[in-house]
Amino acid sequence: MLELHQGAVLPPTARRLGRLSHRLARHVGGRRARLAPAGALVSLTFDDAPDSACTVGADLLARYGATGTYYVSSALIGTRTRHWRLADADRIAAVHRAGHEIGCHTHTHAYVPSLGAGGLREEIRRNRAGLREIVPGWEPTSFAYPYGFASLTAKRVLREGFGSARGIGTGLNVGLADRDLLRANPLTEADLDAGRAVALMDEAVARGGWLIFYGHDVTDRPSPYGCTPALLEAVLRAAADRAIPCVSVAEGLRRAMPGPA
Repeated sequence: MLELHQGAVLPPTARRLGRLSHRLARHVGGRRARLAPAGALVSLTFDDAPDSACTVGADLLARYGATGTYYVSSALIGTRTRHWRLADADRIAAVHRAGHEIGCHTHTHAYVPSLGAGGLREEIRRNRAGLREIVPGWEPTSFAYPYGFASLTAKRVLREGFGSARGIGTGLNVGLADRDLLRANPLTEADLDAGRAVALMDEAVARGGWLIFYGHDVTDRPSPYGCTPALLEAVLRAAADRAIPCVSVAEGLRRAMPGPA
């Protein structure tokens, strides 16, 4: 069963239906756009904004002159889940002041395929309101699907206020791509090492593409969904060695689109 926050799990039937919905969404709908950045781009994203990603992770980004994107569920701010403590409001505000992008999850980290259009709109409305309490006037333009699962309904709803929506399907964003289901690669100890990071960077340079990573916590003993500071630094160093800009998702979309996003 799919592990949700606070130890809850998604029943197998709902998970199967969600997978079917997501599979359909991978191939149908969405805003198809030809992405053609002037050169390779990298975006580092952190889902849920664990405290370590906002401290250790943000410090490493600053050291390399990189800007990241933190996708936040406002109902979870400052809480502790099974794997990490999430940053509190002051920490998230500090991340924003440091120049990083605050992106949008669902308010309660709800599983998107289980939501109808009305339910998703309400989750987004509440999340935007919560983020505006932390960063007055802020209107996030980047969305990430909690758990990585999308739906056709969600892709239609997200066009109403977001420039992009990020999934967890691996690969490079280049050529004809779906802005409502951007590809991203795991920034986790089990799925990435320095050698693999170098290979991905070299592919991005060779193809002139946009490489997005997603992770969670950044600690010496990370969860299965996070990475060590050493791995994050290896990724940053690989980008720096190739003079690849590390930019937020909103900035990456702006640079990759041939016209206004």
